[in-house]
Amino acid sequence: MTTLHLRVGFMPLVDCALLVLAKDEGFAEAEGLHLELVREVSWSNLRDKLNVRLFDAAHMLGPAAIAATLGIGGVKAPMAAPMALNRDGAAITLSLRRFEDLARLAEGDLADTDVSARALAAIVARRKASGLPPLTFAAVFGFSTHIYLLCEWLAKGGLRLGEDVRFEVVPPPQTVEALASGRVDGFCAGAPWNSAAVAAGVGAMVLASVDLRRNCHDKVLAWRADDVQRRPAAVAKLGAAILKASAWACNPKNFARMAQHLAAPDRLALPAPLIERILHGELIQGAGRPARLVERFIRFDRDALRPDPDDANWVLDGMEQAGQIVATAETREIARGVFLPDAFEGIVSAESGTPKN
Repeated sequence: MTTLHLRVGFMPLVDCALLVLAKDEGFAEAEGLHLELVREVSWSNLRDKLNVRLFDAAHMLGPAAIAATLGIGGVKAPMAAPMALNRDGAAITLSLRRFEDLARLAEGDLADTDVSARALAAIVARRKASGLPPLTFAAVFGFSTHIYLLCEWLAKGGLRLGEDVRFEVVPPPQTVEALASGRVDGFCAGAPWNSAAVAAGVGAMVLASVDLRRNCHDKVLAWRADDVQRRPAAVAKLGAAILKASAWACNPKNFARMAQHLAAPDRLALPAPLIERILHGELIQGAGRPARLVERFIRFDRDALRPDPDDANWVLDGMEQAGQIVATAETREIARGVFLPDAFEGIVSAESGTPKN
């Protein structure tokens, strides 16, 4: 069997796991692939290298793939996602000082997203009345699930991101340093960076993404749209390897080994025990609070990997709320077309040996 070489970019996040497992556990090799994984420093780098074919495929924010396809954000690069890579797995973390302010002003249980949002609104109002600069929150890219989750949380307190609260883009591996230095007051990002901020003693986790939206769209396996049509064998082989990785990743007996793979210096470069706790849904919260157990905090199961065009509607709603776009019927149709459920079903059928109807 001829071995096909694929160069795939990724960002250091727990949700790159299926790509890492496809390589490290031999699932890609079994499909006749030589999988080269390249760690990147920012989502914009990842997008741009995929666009110019320095990467064959990429671990990608679903909203980033939509934005590139629509040509907003300075780059026109039509992309397609024959499969997703996860659902859920993000959280919002504040600096310890801001969390103390939040806890002091909360009228009720901070585990209630409405209570925490109203307490945040009280902080914003007090700072404004005192002539202090607005709070600054970060997300990992200009078009990301994390921005839209932040907007949903802030809206519960009558706040708008970019107006009542400043916004910055901070790539995932830089979020902990940005919080520690005081550059930002809080951030929304995928695992493991919220837990890393808590473990470093610089942050306190306020809420998990599942508190705002369960089964939330997140990362996809993105290809250039023309390559999905032009290279069906490559798409199918990588997809089959990821499906096998998904089945392996969903067995809790494999979590310790999975964490070791992800902890490697050329992967996440963080302690394996920290990552393993996340895989079990055990979230360290900080600020003297006990760890919190969240069932299915991050999903890698096969159902989570099916790309759903309806997710594009939520993304465009988020883009509108964030003031990034005025969605039309045409843009919604284009955005929905980024996600390819039929291609996914074809990969599943081929992997299981069942002909597609």
